[in-house]
Amino acid sequence: MIYGQEELARNDARRGQQRRNADAESGRNQERAFLHSRASTVPQLDQFRGCLVGQCLGDALGFPVEGTPPDICSSYIAELRAGRFEPWPATRGNYAFGQYTDDSQLARELMLSYAEVGRFDPVDYASRIRSIFAENRIVGRGFATEAAARRLIAGVHWEEAGTPAPHAGNGTAMRAGPVGLLFGDDPEEMIRVAHDQGRITHRDGRCSAGSIAVAGAVALAAQPGVMEVPRFVRQLSEWMCSFDENFADHVPQLADWVKLSPEKAAPIISRSGQEKSLDDWKWISPFVIPSVLWSLYSFLRTPEEYWETVCTAIIAGGDVDTTAAMAGAISGAHLGLERLPLELAGHLNDRGAWRLDDLVGLSDRCYRIKCGELPRQAV
Repeated sequence: MIYGQEELARNDARRGQQRRNADAESGRNQERAFLHSRASTVPQLDQFRGCLVGQCLGDALGFPVEGTPPDICSSYIAELRAGRFEPWPATRGNYAFGQYTDDSQLARELMLSYAEVGRFDPVDYASRIRSIFAENRIVGRGFATEAAARRLIAGVHWEEAGTPAPHAGNGTAMRAGPVGLLFGDDPEEMIRVAHDQGRITHRDGRCSAGSIAVAGAVALAAQPGVMEVPRFVRQLSEWMCSFDENFADHVPQLADWVKLSPEKAAPIISRSGQEKSLDDWKWISPFVIPSVLWSLYSFLRTPEEYWETVCTAIIAGGDVDTTAAMAGAISGAHLGLERLPLELAGHLNDRGAWRLDDLVGLSDRCYRIKCGELPRQAV
């Protein structure tokens, strides 16, 4: 009898565990369905505008202190908050206030390619990357991206031009925001495009995961409804995991990190996924994992405040034009252009061209093509 009772107890325990497993899987399926439904509609026109302008403005605001430590960035942010902008010279070149860099130039080129072709065409986009480097129009340049561009200039096919692992900079993630705008209504296509646009210059899986994180964040941030951080980061992690599990495993931790102040969160995030040789790095490096995580942290900490998001992205020091560009793209897609600081945005330029009105016009064209209001090649 004792044996029979023990067996019955074990059977009951197994059935109970099976029910709990089934309930948990059902809950995960419901959450996936909810999050996929959030990324199933095309963002509004104002959000298309906000994403590109938000990226360019974040980039331009970070550019003057790119590569500097947190104390200098903190002083700079204090100046920005006080409304003083122009006394800060850019660290590279003698550019006017409002100049944005390669981060946004290459995001803009991706949207120009879509406006011309009506879809993502890696051949066309690769030719644009090649041209902007060959004609020396690029402002700032990462090592891996420039090396890939030189291979493209030499005639290497786009599928072979990308810099291989272990080079895992943020050069693909920094330009991936528009992918979430243009393809976020189809997550599988968004993932494919984020990966393909990235491997033109970077062939490390961590870079693809970072591109998917930024594109996915734009897609989710642009959808209506309450911003639920745990669900948001779990979905990003799920989209990323087939390209780099370690990177994907870091993203759900943002649900806890956003509860920390920037001063406490920065040392943790700056070391995330770093090689041992970089363990002492105290700023946000150009390595894709910490820079993307810091950009997501900056947005998720203050999703309804573009200005605070960008200031947080910059204050940690390091590769701040890129972190502010990525955070600005996500925030702009969430809030729309009308909730961005338009007076500041009026200073945007790329060596005197591609100003605010031009960026808005490009956003409008892409939106109209996406919505079927323009023929895909009649632009």
